[in-house]
Amino acid sequence: AVGYYGDRGNETLTEASPPGTDFLAHLAKDWEAEANDVASLTRVALVRTGIVLDRSGGALPKMLPPFRMFVGGPLGAGTQYMPWIHKDDWVRMVSWMMTAEGARGPLNATGPLPVTNAEFSKALGHALKRPSLLPAPAFALRIALGEMADALLLSGQRALPVRATDLGFSFRYSNIDDALMSI
Repeated sequence: AVGYYGDRGNETLTEASPPGTDFLAHLAKDWEAEANDVASLTRVALVRTGIVLDRSGGALPKMLPPFRMFVGGPLGAGTQYMPWIHKDDWVRMVSWMMTAEGARGPLNATGPLPVTNAEFSKALGHALKRPSLLPAPAFALRIALGEMADALLLSGQRALPVRATDLGFSFRYSNIDDALMSI
């Protein structure tokens, strides 16, 4: 998961970036270490997945109700980056990784143009033909979710799929507006 990087603000992150220091970063680092135990036996590709956007599962259906009720908007300040990827591109990328000999080690499965939560909220509101003006205050999210609000909603990673694009992978949905409109 891109949680490997921890909360890094607006720092651009590639597969060469060091891991973060929070719980999720340590967990992702431990998962990757376990996977790398078999690297001497087979090619290992470590998929650092962003938020997979799909109509019927994952995070997107949970984001829709406030927007459908005309009260959607950014989470907290909205400045945190959301490393997203359209489900179709994620499936294509993982399938590509299985056959591309150069696809080994860490690869960010994220869209090539990361957006902030505020930009994502604006694009989602546009796709749903709804406003996206009412932010969910950080303090309210912390009351509702405790410390997980910071780890999952109020922090982010500006992760780029540098290795995959350098190895020739191409995206069908490279910008958030096209991705959300297709969904």
